Amino acid sequence: MRSRLSQLSKRHRYTLTSLFLSLIFLLGMGIGCLSGHGFSENSKFQSFTKELFKKEVSGNTLTLHYTLADPEAFGISGQKASLGTMDTDTDSTRKLCKDYLHKLKAFDSHRLSRQNNITQDTLLLYFHTQLEGLETPYLDEPLGPSLGIQAQLPVLLAEYAFHQEQDITDYLNLLADIPSYFNNILEYEKQKSQKGLFMSDAMLDRIQAQCRSFIQDPDSNYMLSIFAQKLDALEALSDADKIHLNQVHRQILIRKVIPAYQALINGLEAFRGTGRESCGLSHYPGGTDYYCYLLKSQTGVYEPVAQIRKRLLTQLQKDSAEVSALAAIHPSLLTDYAKGTDLPSLAPQKALLFLQDCMQNDFPSLGQTSYQIRYVHKSMEKYLSPAFYLTPPIDTKEPNVIYINQAASTTQLELFTTLAHEGFPGHLYQTQFFSQLDPDPVRSLFNSGGYVEGWATYVESYAYQYAATLINHEDAESLTRLTALNRSINLCLYSLVDIGIHYQGWSSAQTADFLKNFGIRDASAVSQIYQYITETPGNYLKYYVGYLNFLDLKDEAQKENPEAFDLKQFHSQVLQIGPVPFPVLKKYL
Repeated sequence: MRSRLSQLSKRHRYTLTSLFLSLIFLLGMGIGCLSGHGFSENSKFQSFTKELFKKEVSGNTLTLHYTLADPEAFGISGQKASLGTMDTDTDSTRKLCKDYLHKLKAFDSHRLSRQNNITQDTLLLYFHTQLEGLETPYLDEPLGPSLGIQAQLPVLLAEYAFHQEQDITDYLNLLADIPSYFNNILEYEKQKSQKGLFMSDAMLDRIQAQCRSFIQDPDSNYMLSIFAQKLDALEALSDADKIHLNQVHRQILIRKVIPAYQALINGLEAFRGTGRESCGLSHYPGGTDYYCYLLKSQTGVYEPVAQIRKRLLTQLQKDSAEVSALAAIHPSLLTDYAKGTDLPSLAPQKALLFLQDCMQNDFPSLGQTSYQIRYVHKSMEKYLSPAFYLTPPIDTKEPNVIYINQAASTTQLELFTTLAHEGFPGHLYQTQFFSQLDPDPVRSLFNSGGYVEGWATYVESYAYQYAATLINHEDAESLTRLTALNRSINLCLYSLVDIGIHYQGWSSAQTADFLKNFGIRDASAVSQIYQYITETPGNYLKYYVGYLNFLDLKDEAQKENPEAFDLKQFHSQVLQIGPVPFPVLKKYL
């Protein structure tokens, strides 16, 4: 099982915001103030989204910094460095969401441009969905062994770019703010504990182990070396300034950050035993409804769960039939596959260049794009994905950074398709293509995980095709196709297990019985699958159901006009609409 299913590439923009969008600007803002003489409907709408963007992007410093390299150019200044807080005040948030929906509906969609229509529909659907999530605020879990705040925060801070000297000060203040932020999270976890909604002891153990891994050797913590490297690259700083800043940084790390992680470990320990054993959301009050909300908000798909499950089973049957057909045509294929036929060793940079060359016939041209390959620090290897992409600020469009986890036990073919997922024609390519269209900045604040991760999973199927040219095998295309089908079947099984655990209430034994039918019998592997899915509800579906939606859209377009269908043009249309929930994508495609 690949553990590439990290949200780091998208979540960095909002991981540390309050539980729900603050939207406090709505208290003093009305459509009336925009309806003066000379304003077109498009002008009024863009003024509205501009104010929304400015207010929301300022919610915390990480959101602001990772979204904008130069906030002052957008009229944003004087922000105090802060990581934000957890907020469970659902009454005020509900009122603000409803107020916001009312104001959005006041715009005449027939007088808006196509792009503004897309933005309006996306925001309307987003806030309708958020209202559903407000019913069960204590089922949210900000912590987690690999996808939690405490696991991603070191990487986000280590990658905090220094565009100007003020950024250094803000970064140091953010480090100093970690104790306060973790205390706020502990208070939230205390409330969850009191309501009987605390995490399982098994999940607690894994979170504590991740925290201990990060702090076990403070004097050689990777944040120290990365900070020093970034300072070295700043020519405006004197050597004396760099020495002083490195000393200050070390003091904050030793006196603030490390103790904060230890306090988080100790604070969580106080709640041990107050949660349930590892189980799905359906076992909690309101859990089934919350799961339905998660599927909408994370996958961008709005069909009933039963219909999603039916689509998964259909794909499972289709992929299994194709595997059988391949095996019948090529009797030795399964044997060769079992032997582990692989790609020759290919450096990540060369693999990305090769992918860019191969994709020209299937995807629209992007032009020159710079990117960097970096490697996960050893202290974080156990808890981070095999690879992930960090998106750049929208006003600079760089740097584009792909991280590779060298501890991940992947084959060369798996690494190749992983680089396609994170790079070309995956996340990096999709992000850069859309950004070059200069979309409304507010679009950058609303995550469309099903589109983003679904697209990156969808393009992997092309990467398997491209990889065939590198394999020394008489039927390389069939071999890579078989590998792609196996990948699809595994993701489909995990998605079905996700629904089984969180919607149907499967126990670990029921999960084991289901997986046994598909040859997954190793007790340790089954236990790991069950534990991971209980900790990250809906995560697999974001990737796989998103992928299936792109497959279905392509099939519909081909059937509608098979003779005129152009694959590159289809991909261009999808990319131009950009990340949106699938009902919006289908409407405008």
